[in-house]
Amino acid sequence: MRIGYGWDSHEFKRGVPLRIGGIELPHSQGLAGHSDGDVLLHAITDALLGAIAAGDIGSYFPPSDPQWKGADSVTFVNEAMRLVREAGYAVANIDSTLILAKPQIGPHAPKIQARVAELLAVKTTAVGIKAKTPEGMGTDNAAIAPVALLLVERPGRRPLVDRSAEEVPQPEIDEVVEQVVKTVPAPAKIKSGAKSKSSR
Repeated sequence: MRIGYGWDSHEFKRGVPLRIGGIELPHSQGLAGHSDGDVLLHAITDALLGAIAAGDIGSYFPPSDPQWKGADSVTFVNEAMRLVREAGYAVANIDSTLILAKPQIGPHAPKIQARVAELLAVKTTAVGIKAKTPEGMGTDNAAIAPVALLLVERPGRRPLVDRSAEEVPQPEIDEVVEQVVKTVPAPAKIKSGAKSKSSR
């Protein structure tokens, strides 16, 4: 099993649609970002990549690359899921919290939950969607999404991330270890009948 954690935040901006969890929500403002600003899917992508130690979302989809301008964040999750499957894992469950002042997430939570479950190939009961208001945080003009998820081994396949350290040849390291072992003096032999200090 491997645990992944993701976190993302975006400021609200007028003139763009609000997308959270792959669902467009009715609101007067959207979230600013190089892509579609989907704060939840960005955090999920980072959690997936982090769980298999494969870097972060910026490593694969840098904001400096014009091809990701306005991109659907579903693309990011799909690529992270491909890497997770390639590494020999599957998602067991995910828990997330959306921290924002408006709009209310409660009425839209079932749709977001269903969409995330579809993207991660799990049942809706394996997807936690919670919402909190940012009281006292001073972030009323932003949306924040922390995410935690659990990966489990896919049946019949030993994970690549567990195999790598054992199966990749390391001749340089092996040679150094052998040299160190040769320089370690052999333990002194205790003469017959001698008493150790601990036995006194």
